[in-house]
Amino acid sequence: MDMSGKTQGYCYLAAAMALVGSTVVASKVIGTGLPPFTATALRFAIALPCFALLMAVTGARLPRLGRRDWLLLAAQAIAGSVGYTTLLIAGLQRTSAVDGGVILGTLPLVTAAIAIVLLGERPGKAVLAAIAAAGFGVWLMTRHAAEASGAPSWIGNALILGAVLCEGLFILLNKRLRVPVPPLALSTVMTGFGLAFSALACVAESPWQISVSGDALWAVAYYAVVPTVGGFLLWYAGAARVDGSEAALFTALAPASAVALAAGLLGESLTGAQVAGLACVLGAVALLGWTGRRRSAAAPARS
Repeated sequence: MDMSGKTQGYCYLAAAMALVGSTVVASKVIGTGLPPFTATALRFAIALPCFALLMAVTGARLPRLGRRDWLLLAAQAIAGSVGYTTLLIAGLQRTSAVDGGVILGTLPLVTAAIAIVLLGERPGKAVLAAIAAAGFGVWLMTRHAAEASGAPSWIGNALILGAVLCEGLFILLNKRLRVPVPPLALSTVMTGFGLAFSALACVAESPWQISVSGDALWAVAYYAVVPTVGGFLLWYAGAARVDGSEAALFTALAPASAVALAAGLLGESLTGAQVAGLACVLGAVALLGWTGRRRSAAAPARS
């Protein structure tokens, strides 16, 4: 791979993660005008035709799947599609977008922790140190929120952490599929399942009685088209041009983007605890990425 191709890949990955970070700001706006399940159903209703069109244009096909894999896909959709989006919106109704952005950055560490607890993986010292650093960063913010704003902010942070846990489960469930599903087909299936499950759940919110704000609708449309579909295209275009370990490091840009956009677009102020928490999370993700690169570099020597 020539350097110009790699540089282009880095730009695609950076743009994709910047869009992921922008979902925090979009979710904050959505939460002011729509209940979580209704907003989630609208997001998937807009995104599904886009993914279906991409599949038709590219000729992508869904492989033959057994009953077990279909059940796993349904579980993935409940966790990573519906659970993640609804908990993120509900959490941001109760806490700041800055806190939400920092907590979003713990995803690689949360995924590693879930693998340790549920799959019995044996972590190295560096992985444990990274998880501890990220946990300390989230604790700093949660402690500050509880002292400054009381229980609602603390609950909001907990809901966002729950969203990250759902996304971590999504990633690990995907590894349990017997038949690998190509990324575009997987995104389309997740969007379809997500629409079905969230549409059923939103009935309890009586969306036909809601007075919806224009800002919330525009934020849902943005979330559905730009970060969901556009972010998908940018990420896989970038990942095709760089090493996997290099691509993984770019996930650290998501919380930085979220914090910068929350401060710039929403006018949220940054406290010392939030800056320290962000530093802990970014440092932890960098440590985890460095450990992964060392492991992959050492692998050929052991073969």
